[in-house]
Amino acid sequence: MSKILVTGGTGHLGRDLAPALTGAGHAVRMFARSAGQDSSVEWASGDLATGNGIDEALHGVDTVIHAATLSPIARRGMRLVDFFSSPSSVDVDGTRHLLCAAERSGVSHFIFVSIVGLEFSTLPYSRVKLAGEQLVRKSSLPWSVIRATPFYYLLAQMLGGLKWLPVWPLPTSPSNPVDTRDVARYLAEAVSDGKRGVRLEIGGPDTMPFSDFARQYRDALGLRRLVLPLPIGRKMSLKMGLVATRERLGERTWKAWLCQQRERGH
Repeated sequence: MSKILVTGGTGHLGRDLAPALTGAGHAVRMFARSAGQDSSVEWASGDLATGNGIDEALHGVDTVIHAATLSPIARRGMRLVDFFSSPSSVDVDGTRHLLCAAERSGVSHFIFVSIVGLEFSTLPYSRVKLAGEQLVRKSSLPWSVIRATPFYYLLAQMLGGLKWLPVWPLPTSPSNPVDTRDVARYLAEAVSDGKRGVRLEIGGPDTMPFSDFARQYRDALGLRRLVLPLPIGRKMSLKMGLVATRERLGERTWKAWLCQQRERGH
């Protein structure tokens, strides 16, 4: 089995990657600025933005799964500044540092976690993420790029910001966000399936209007809000990051995810 370095180990996807990879028999080393609490994996401290600690973290590693990203929107919700700029320290500079160190270390497979529809979105974060993906595609390393639709937790975070509004005007654009656990299983599979290059995109099992996802969220929380469907064109939908893919589908539905969050008291 491979020894795998995972960046972004303390994030939502990273936390699901640990059991998916160790369950498949792989030795896992998580790279983060500070160690997490999962004792089933090894932790390596460092900083992608500066490159500190990367060479040491790659010692003895066969495969890298680069899941780290820096999205201010994901951390604290959308703000006006996000339409004008997004930091590139992790997604571009960090990716470059990691690729160079992986080449020096002789890594046999570099897996990059990306996002469906990046080339169409006008958000600065999407342009930064796409720049990082292009660095991977130009690399001399054997690489894979796996694109996913937006994660459920991000959708819940965005809709949570609307709770105070009595009316939610939302687009009817078709979408199929996905659970991070389904993406983690796909990444674990990609470690040892022998494939390389641009892989099948992954989305959730349900494709429906974005406004319908909002209705299910509202109903799961027992809120009394009017969801106002707004038809918009495909081009505008893609610019807003409202995407869907049927190339590969996860198993966990949005309703099931919401039910589990409610049981956990979230």
